[in-house]
This record gives sequence, structure tokens and C-alpha cells, in this order.
Amino acid sequence: MAHVVLDNCINCKYTYCAEVCPVEAFHEGPNFLVIDPEACIDCMLCVPACITGSIMEERDVPHSQRSMVRANAMLSQQWPSIIERKPAFPDAEEWDKVPGKRRFLEMW
Repeated sequence: MAHVVLDNCINCKYTYCAEVCPVEAFHEGPNFLVIDPEACIDCMLCVPACITGSIMEERDVPHSQRSMVRANAMLSQQWPSIIERKPAFPDAEEWDKVPGKRRFLEMW
């Protein structure tokens, strides 16, 4: 079962998770990361690496976040792969745990 990046990653985009992924399943958009469900091998290395707690197994995604399962699958086919850590956004700490961040998702 694949893992999913939830909306709390939006405007934080710490990339420790991508750095530890052994199969290059992470893809990077303008202000968000996603996991390709076809590439994810469910190794769980990304879960503790995500300092915002924005990654979970697909089966555990709450109903309020189910749209993020589809977003990860769709956007991972459009965005480039990321395998190295990059600096987080300068105001990432301020964005962590802000509710309702889906409206800030930049697709392109």
C-alpha cells in the first residue's frame, strides 16, 4: 500500500522524505511534494523523515484528506522526480499545522 503526502506539506516542503526514499517515488511541485503510488514500495522511511507529520499510509488517510490520495497519484505523473534534499521555504515553520491549506496548492 502506497504512502500519501497530505496537505500539511503545502508551503512547507521540507524534503528530508525525498532524500531517504530508495525508489525515487517523490515528485516536486511549486509548493508541495507528492508520492507516486506506483513507485512507492511502502518501506516507511519517509514517515519519520517528514518533520511535519504530513505522510501516512493510504489506508489510514482520514476522510477529510481523501482528495490528497488522488492528488498524489495525478500530480506525481506531471511533476519531476526529486531525490535530494533542498532548503525548505523560509516561512515553513509558520505554515506547519495551518488548517485548510489545500486552497494554497500550486499545481504548475
